[in-house]
Amino acid sequence: MLKLLELLKSNAKLTNEQLASMLGMSVEEVEKTIAKLEKNKTIVCYSAVINWDKTEKDSTTALIEIKVSPQRGHGFEAVAERIYQFPEVKSLYLVSGAFDFLAVVEGKTLKDVATFVSSRLAPLDQILSCSTHFLLKKYKDDGVVFVENEPPVREEGLF
Repeated sequence: MLKLLELLKSNAKLTNEQLASMLGMSVEEVEKTIAKLEKNKTIVCYSAVINWDKTEKDSTTALIEIKVSPQRGHGFEAVAERIYQFPEVKSLYLVSGAFDFLAVVEGKTLKDVATFVSSRLAPLDQILSCSTHFLLKKYKDDGVVFVENEPPVREEGLF
């Protein structure tokens, strides 16, 4: 099952026939296994990794470190739910270290993200502090390298 998940993670466009051949399974076994994994929410969705810099989409992404005061009886769950409900929040992680959460936030401009943080996120009762880091360039995302490495140019006569 793990090998099937790894194959789907690396290329969700593989057909059930291709997966069956690669795994030494029947197509029916692959179909049943995938259906089970979708039903129990092991497979949550299928998506593509997009290099948005190569498109005309204007957007800004920021990583927001968030320190919170967890609610008595609810821990971090209630605070997390309030935060991940915002459409600007694309991902939210509970983390260890100096901050409690790491949020990936998207907006059309730097100002949009800054306004979201200052007027909607930071004022929440449980939020103690936020630290915003704007992404300047994406080199690798979800295991996929985005930069095209060119071979180094050797200048003549240096050595």
